[in-house]
Amino acid sequence: MAANDGDKSRLDDAARAGWLYFIAGHTQDEIAKMLQVSRASAQRLVSLCLAERLITFRLEHPIASCMEIAARLKDRFDLVHCDVVPTDSAAPSAAAGIAERCANLLELTLRSETPAIIALGTGRAVRAAVERVSPVDRPEHQIVSLVGNILADGSASFFDTVGRLADRTGARHYPMPLPFLMETQDERDRMVRIDAIAKVKAVADRSDLKLIGIGQMDQKAQMHVDGFVTREELTELMRLGAVGEITGWAYDAKGKLIEGGTNRRLTSIPPDVPAKALTIAAALGPAKISAIRAALAGRLINGLITDEATAHAILA
Repeated sequence: MAANDGDKSRLDDAARAGWLYFIAGHTQDEIAKMLQVSRASAQRLVSLCLAERLITFRLEHPIASCMEIAARLKDRFDLVHCDVVPTDSAAPSAAAGIAERCANLLELTLRSETPAIIALGTGRAVRAAVERVSPVDRPEHQIVSLVGNILADGSASFFDTVGRLADRTGARHYPMPLPFLMETQDERDRMVRIDAIAKVKAVADRSDLKLIGIGQMDQKAQMHVDGFVTREELTELMRLGAVGEITGWAYDAKGKLIEGGTNRRLTSIPPDVPAKALTIAAALGPAKISAIRAALAGRLINGLITDEATAHAILA
């Protein structure tokens, strides 16, 4: 028998084994008896059937399209991680779906017995994710804030998440006890050199997972709505070309950090460019499409959790 005839015969056997296993529902022991081969051979034939794509599957479920577009996003932007959830047609900007996926990611990290460092930004999706994390005793992990949590009026930010996650896990946590913005750049530079703040940054620099939100730059920008920046400061950032922000750091349409504006007085830990640790942004909605696309283009993030409508818009 010629070599190619032998290959064809083996593929025929693999196709039979694949049909018997995936379609007819037989076990590998049953297939071995039917084909008169050993169980190990039957297992190899089933694997060969898959490897040669002799049998394919179509998932008839709405989540299938989400998985497909997540794969396209990963390929287009060279992402380490991407999750796409179905869009809620009744509330297209609702963050419940992405918050659930973020919570799953946090829980997966927290379940590990290997000590891990989780760095958190602020925002509605991140806070909603933390609220969904099931309590677990993990004192070996560390939780660190990427953002100063004090507003201009001296009050604490409602969207601070580090303490809340620490309460649920027993993990040691490192808040960023600084105003979001300082009055001048010199004052900011002095504050971030304080030993205690430098130690928080050192912990954040070693983080295994960074979970952050993405804010748009328009008249409804979260930084302004939540009291972090004034209307005048927001307008100045927009004039400088800002389309989005991550942990307060404003960036332009190419994902380049803005030189000027509030970036000069910001106490948040600067993002790595390109992102080094697993840096996942949770964001969705029409208002954030430009901001998400720019963050991806500038490689400010290497992971994304969003919904199907937003994913399609990013790729359009």
